[in-house]
Amino acid sequence: MEFHDSEWGRKGATLSDKTARSEYGLTQDEIFAAIDAGKLQYRPAAMHGNPWLRLPRSEVEDLAKALHGERYLRKQQARTELARIDRELKQLRAQLANLKERRSVLLSELGE
Repeated sequence: MEFHDSEWGRKGATLSDKTARSEYGLTQDEIFAAIDAGKLQYRPAAMHGNPWLRLPRSEVEDLAKALHGERYLRKQQARTELARIDRELKQLRAQLANLKERRSVLLSELGE
């Protein structure tokens, strides 16, 4: 598999090794074994002195599918999307509460 240079910069096309572990249920050993076997490309990266690996999302998905099956991959993706939706709902509820509070303050000021 060849991941072209332009794809390394495309938003969402890559993910970190930590994200691959959490979103796809892979272990660090599985990731390193796939890298050693040439099944998974990577680019080293670091943020604030902490090293991590950039991995192509499509290759991570293929690896998870090969190791654990299609059903497992779909289940992991559904769990990840559900967590993202729950997080977004929580933020929206907080924003709604703030807007209601601000609205009541403005209404009370108008009532004076």
